[in-house]
Amino acid sequence: MRRWVALLAAALPAMAHVVSMSTGEARIEGARLTYELRIPLYEAAHVKNPGSALLAALRFRSDGRGPRTLERSCREDAATFVCNASYEFPKPVDVLEVECSLPSITVPNHVHLLRAYRGDRSDQAAFDASFTTAELRFRPPTAFEQAAFDVGAGFWRAASGPAQFLFLVALILAARDGREMLSLAGMFALGEIVAWIGAAWFSLWISPRFLEAAAALTVAYLAVEVLALPNARSRWAVAGFLGIIHGMYFAMILAAGNWNRWRFLLGVLAGEAVAGSLLWAVAALLRRAPVPRFRWQSAFASLLLAIGLGWFVLRLGS
Repeated sequence: MRRWVALLAAALPAMAHVVSMSTGEARIEGARLTYELRIPLYEAAHVKNPGSALLAALRFRSDGRGPRTLERSCREDAATFVCNASYEFPKPVDVLEVECSLPSITVPNHVHLLRAYRGDRSDQAAFDASFTTAELRFRPPTAFEQAAFDVGAGFWRAASGPAQFLFLVALILAARDGREMLSLAGMFALGEIVAWIGAAWFSLWISPRFLEAAAALTVAYLAVEVLALPNARSRWAVAGFLGIIHGMYFAMILAAGNWNRWRFLLGVLAGEAVAGSLLWAVAALLRRAPVPRFRWQSAFASLLLAIGLGWFVLRLGS
């Protein structure tokens, strides 16, 4: 029992914000760099000394040398915490090297999307706990480089992060056999596609807090069905709803970034397929183990229920 409590305690902080994202804009004029960071107030509320800590989490270098700080300031703008800074390098910037440690001071699944401009050229990078450094070179990418960048960005966003992992685990536990797994995966993907289309063409946006609360309750409900309703036949509908929530999350990232929509979404579906297949393979090994299926399945479902409810309570209290 202590092992499950320890796992729960470790998982809840990461799940406190499934939609954790900030944006940044950097503009270079010769040797001078101006930078603006925008992050939702509720993301910055628990950061100690956010006025200095947030800007300190972004470090810039050019030709191996750091800049001189000219000015820094932060302010609240409606529901957003905005920080501005200007720097000066020893010589004009050709390649901008960026290191981002925002996930270490916000939440582990935080994503920072940075757009940088130099004259009429631009580049962008996405940072998270796994990708903390990038080089912005301000040259037009080849068609292959751009396609690989778009697909790779979607793949990594889908295959990493505790929230994405939790959603896939919930689907694996809810599936009673391979046929139902395909049905749930299909409804999950369909829900994502519906969300993407709705957000892109009909400007349907949902509050991040509502998304997180709905996601938490949906995960908890799937766990209840596994524990108390083993013969329930409506899991496909729950999977579709979970897909809509997940799809809205990726739609928000797409709106903040500059990727090709369809290549990015192709990467998302591919990443989910790979991660889901690996989790299904692990579940298949557990089914062949001498431990009765209902025991390990009930244990994981109980943990999933506790995480879902705990995540919901944390969201309400934040």
